[in-house]
Amino acid sequence: MRPVCAYTDYFVVCSGQNSRQTRAIVDEVRHGLKHGDERILPHAVDGEREGDWIVADYLDVVLHVFTPETRDYYGLEELWDDVPSIEHATAS
Repeated sequence: MRPVCAYTDYFVVCSGQNSRQTRAIVDEVRHGLKHGDERILPHAVDGEREGDWIVADYLDVVLHVFTPETRDYYGLEELWDDVPSIEHATAS
């Protein structure tokens, strides 16, 4: 993101099947980073109450966790399609 965005280096974009799952994903990321070697906490988190689109700002990395419908509606990947991306396989 750095070439086109001054406030972060990376966006991580993923989906949960429903709002309960999106909250669980964010909770797991928060727990893993908080209890890791560097003890990283998010600078800000928004959208947890609704759970359709949760954004966790870790400064260098911004995590976006969507429900499938919300991800399709906002099309974040298309908005930033001029930025190089890396896709990873989905978990089963």
